[in-house]
Amino acid sequence: MKQKTPLLRKFGRLFVIKNRFEASAIIYALALGSAQRGQVYLEQYPGFGGKLLFLASCVAVFMAGAKIMDAMKYEREANAEARPAKVGQEA
Repeated sequence: MKQKTPLLRKFGRLFVIKNRFEASAIIYALALGSAQRGQVYLEQYPGFGGKLLFLASCVAVFMAGAKIMDAMKYEREANAEARPAKVGQEA
């Protein structure tokens, strides 16, 4: 398999969530889009149906946000296990 060039590797790192701040920023952006989409649902479907669709779009962001935060935790734990212990420290 071909090795990626350094430029492609740097470009690819732009699309990797590296810390909790970046994850929070992405979740915030998703929530803003969800709320905007929910407003459109309220206009298109007045009444209970629009409110239900608004709620569904917001709940989907909460679920996705929880999954992103969990994935960050599991990735951090996996990286900690993969690193060898320093000399003089117990694992």
